[in-house]
Amino acid sequence: MDDKDRMILTLLEEDCRVTPENLADMVDLTAEDVTKRIEVLESAGVIRKYMACIDWEKAGEGVVAAIIELKVSPERDFGYDKIAERISKFRQVRSLRLISGAYDLELLVVGKNIHEITRFVAEQVAPMEQVRETGTILIMKTYKENGLEFSEKRAGDRLLYTF
Repeated sequence: MDDKDRMILTLLEEDCRVTPENLADMVDLTAEDVTKRIEVLESAGVIRKYMACIDWEKAGEGVVAAIIELKVSPERDFGYDKIAERISKFRQVRSLRLISGAYDLELLVVGKNIHEITRFVAEQVAPMEQVRETGTILIMKTYKENGLEFSEKRAGDRLLYTF
């Protein structure tokens, strides 16, 4: 991977709908070269998926999101990988990370309402043998996701500037 590949990745991460022709102009390559590079990055698993960032509240399909923190007992020879693999299979889990600090794993979970999330934690996650403790943090409002700001600025709005 070279600097041109990194530039292509950065631009695709900002907007995955940008055309190869536009990418070619931005990175000083031909559209064919850009297309070939993208195909190589896709087949190598560097580009894993193209996604849209949806504001479900604006779409009229509000969802409830929560961060679930877990203390788990790692498995011999596998560490945290087996329990993480098992938890990641649930449709409610949007992201799962191994973290440092008081907890071991952090899940971003979504549901139709808070009851669906609490049922998921109580019935699916907490009973797992390796799970020792859970902590739930309800996400009240999203201001920025995947680099995209959700708050809309009105004309004339300025950032506060103080000394």
